[in-house]
Amino acid sequence: MTLRILLHEVRELVSSALTSAGYPVIEFDVSEPPQHAFGDLSCNVAFLLSKHLKKPPTKIATELAEAIRPRLQGSYILSADPAGGYINFRANHARLSPATLSHVLSNPENYGYPNSGQDMHIVIEHTSINPNKALHVGHMRNVIIGDTLYRIMRATNHRTTVLNYIDDSGVQIADIVVGFKFAGFPVAPPTKNQKFDHYCGDEVYVKINEIYEKDPQVAEKRKLVLKEIEEGKSEIARFAMEITLRVLQEQLKTCWRMKAHYDLLNFETHIVGSKLWSKAFELLKSNGIAKYETEGKNKGCWVIEGKEKEEEDKVLVRSDGTATYIAKDIPYAAWKLGLVEDPFYYQEYTKQWDGSTLYATTLADGSNSKSIGKKFNGGQRVITIIDSRQSRLQRIISQVLSKIGVGGSHKYFHLSYEAVTLSSDTAKEFGIDIGDRQFMHMSGRKGIYVNADYVLDALHTKAYKEVKTRNPDFSDQQLNKIADEISISAIRYNMIKQDLDKIITFDIKESLSLEGDTGPYLQYAYARSQRILEKSEQSIIAGKTDFAFDRLTNESEIALIKEIAKLDLVVENAAKSLCPKSLARYAYNLAMAFNLFYEKVPVLREQDNEVRMARLGLVKAFGIALKNTLEVLGITALDRM
Repeated sequence: MTLRILLHEVRELVSSALTSAGYPVIEFDVSEPPQHAFGDLSCNVAFLLSKHLKKPPTKIATELAEAIRPRLQGSYILSADPAGGYINFRANHARLSPATLSHVLSNPENYGYPNSGQDMHIVIEHTSINPNKALHVGHMRNVIIGDTLYRIMRATNHRTTVLNYIDDSGVQIADIVVGFKFAGFPVAPPTKNQKFDHYCGDEVYVKINEIYEKDPQVAEKRKLVLKEIEEGKSEIARFAMEITLRVLQEQLKTCWRMKAHYDLLNFETHIVGSKLWSKAFELLKSNGIAKYETEGKNKGCWVIEGKEKEEEDKVLVRSDGTATYIAKDIPYAAWKLGLVEDPFYYQEYTKQWDGSTLYATTLADGSNSKSIGKKFNGGQRVITIIDSRQSRLQRIISQVLSKIGVGGSHKYFHLSYEAVTLSSDTAKEFGIDIGDRQFMHMSGRKGIYVNADYVLDALHTKAYKEVKTRNPDFSDQQLNKIADEISISAIRYNMIKQDLDKIITFDIKESLSLEGDTGPYLQYAYARSQRILEKSEQSIIAGKTDFAFDRLTNESEIALIKEIAKLDLVVENAAKSLCPKSLARYAYNLAMAFNLFYEKVPVLREQDNEVRMARLGLVKAFGIALKNTLEVLGITALDRM
C-alpha cells in the first residue's frame, strides 16, 4: 500500500460520482492540498467542469461530494468534503497506516522502486570530458546528474546503457601532443605522485596555449598533429592514443570515486573510421533534410535549413568537402537511437568499482554486442547530458532525428544544466584569490578551476576530522571509510538538489553540514534511526510486520507515514520528468518528517509496550524508505557517523 493506491481510489470515486451525477467523465487532477487543514488529497474536477458547463464550481463540488460519500464504506477514504470548489479527501489512517507500513517492512529491498519502465531501453550519455585534463568541479555536476539519472531509470526497471564519449581526435588532445612532441614537456609528471590527468591539464594544456600566443610556429604544429590523428597511421597518432588512454584512466578513477557507472566508452576515432557519417549523410539526403546550396554565402555546402526565419542554416559539409562538428554528432546520435546499422565491435576495457565490466568500441574484428549479450545502442529513449552552451546544437540534432525516426517510437532528449562556480570562501581554501567577488567561474584553458580530486580530498579530510571527534574509538580504517561516504554524499547531493537551469555556487563548508539541506544531514537522520533500533534490542522486531500501527495517531506520526508512502511515485515521476532534484527534495522532506517525529513523541521511553513497538516499526520503515532513496541518489546510508 502506497499513496498510489489512495490516489487511484480517489480517482475511481470521482469518476463514478461524475457518471452517477450525469456529468461528463473528464481528465482531472488529484494532488496533495497546500495546507494540511484541507485534508490529505484534493480534486479540481469541479473547476474544470465549471468552465465547460458554465456552472459554479462550488455547486458541482457539493453535488459530487454528496455522490461520493455513500461509496466510502470499506475504502481508505474517511471523508469527502466540498471547499471553495475543490473536493477535499481525508484518509482513514487507522486502515491506511497499517497497510502502508506493513508493505514497506515486507519489501525492504525493493520498496519504492516501481516497474514503470517495463524494461524499456534507455541510453544515457554523460561525462564526455576531453581527454586532456582532469575533471574540475564543474564536470562533477555532469557526472553526478548522469549517474543519478541512470540510477533512477534502473530503479524504475528501465534497461539502461550508459555511454561515455571520448573525443580522442579533437583539438584539445592535439594541444597535449604538441606540448610533449614539440614544446619540450616531459611525458612523465615532474612532481612525484602527481596524477597524469592533473599534469596534462594543469601544466601542459595551460602552458601550451600561452606558447601558441607567443610562438606561431608551435601553433602551426597543431594542424599537423590533428591531420596525423585523423589519418590514424603515424607514430604521432599512436602516441596521441597512448596519451588519451593514460588521461582517460585517471579521469575514470575520479568518476569512480563519485560512484559513477558506465557501460561503454565510445571513441571518436572509431566513429570517424567506421564511416558512420557517410551512412547517416545518405539518410539525411534521402529524407530531404540535407540541402545542397548552389548560391549565396553557403554555395557548394550541404546545410540543414534553419527552422525559424531568423535562424541561420547550419552547415554540415563545407564547400571543400570537410564535415563540420555537427556532422560528427548527428550520426553518433542516430547510432544511439538505432537508426543506422551498428558498425562497431566491442571489447572489455576494464573492471569498475562496482564489479561490472566496462566495454569500449573497436573497429577490429572481435566481440560484438550479440556475443557479449548486450545491446549498447537502439535506445527507445536517448538522453544526452551536456551543459546549456550546447543547447542550440542539441536542438538541431533532435529536430533532425525526429525527421528520420521510425514512427515516433524513438525519442532523443538533451538534458542541459548550468555552470558550477565556487564560493569566495571555497576558492580561498584552494588558494585562489578572487578579490572581492562572491564566487568564481572556471576556465580550463586559462587554468582557473579546481580539480574534482582536490574537492573530494578536501571533503574527505574535513569529514574525517568530524567523524573522529564524534567517534574517538573508531579505527583509522573505519574513519576513512565513513569519511569517504560522507564526502561523496556531500558533493552528490549538493549537485542534485539544485535546479538544472540555475548556476550552482559550491561551498565546501556548507555541503558538509549535518544540519540543513545537505547529504550528510540525510545520512545522519538514517544513522539516528539505526541507533534507536540498536538501543531497543533490534532483534525483537527483526522480520516482524504485524505491529499495532493503527495506534499511531499523533500528527507527526501520520506525517511521517504519509512521506514514506510517496516514494514509488516520486521515483516514477523523477524518471518521467528527468528531474533528479525531485528525489533529493523528497529525501530531505522525509528526513525532516522523521526528525520532527523523533522530537514530538517518545519511542524508547514510551510506557505503552504496544505503542512503543509500533513506533519502532515506524522507525524501521523510515530507515528502509530513506536507505532506498539514498541508494538511487548514489549515497550510502550509514549506521554510524
